[in-house]
Amino acid sequence: MHVPPLIRGSVLMRSVSLVFGLLLFALGIVLLLESGLGLSPWDVLAQGISDKTSLSFGTANIAIAVVVLVVAWALGARIGLGTVANAVLIGLFVDWLIAIDAVDALSDAALAIRIVLMIAGILIIGIGTGFYVGAGMGAGPRDSLMLVTSRRSGARIGITRATIEVAVTVLGFALGGTVGIGTLAFAFGIGPAVELSFWLLERSPIAKAAQNASHAV
Repeated sequence: MHVPPLIRGSVLMRSVSLVFGLLLFALGIVLLLESGLGLSPWDVLAQGISDKTSLSFGTANIAIAVVVLVVAWALGARIGLGTVANAVLIGLFVDWLIAIDAVDALSDAALAIRIVLMIAGILIIGIGTGFYVGAGMGAGPRDSLMLVTSRRSGARIGITRATIEVAVTVLGFALGGTVGIGTLAFAFGIGPAVELSFWLLERSPIAKAAQNASHAV
């Protein structure tokens, strides 16, 4: 079974990889948001909650992640430092990036540029996933929920993931979140983007040799 590559080095080195990966992940989310062409399922929900409450988009992202983390933990998921960092830091980074005027102005760009933003956002989320998963400090809250739900229900991971994300998308859309071609592009593109990230990381000098990576989370 293929396992994701792990970052070599000390805990400090892996912590840097974790934080850098989460920053890239947040940047990808913001690029999708500024494209105006549709968000990933969980971000559709975050945007919908943000629209209906006083919460910022990033804070809504944190609130959802914390709730998911608690539910996953209650169902028996293993929670690591990376799980908690994922829940908190991505939302903080998202709000920080949106507050940059040059980033916020991207939403007014021409359609061709916004299509590039959409594609770049998906690729950058894939790369960010490689770095934070490669840190080996625990799966994100949503992945933890997917894994524990699949284990407890006996359903295949693919079916479990699809069911959760369809439900999240429908709820987010009902609350006013943006669903569009970007949502579809994310659904089909994130898998290959993550695989590309793992492939590149495996061949980089910062990753452990494949035979030493079999304990990846």
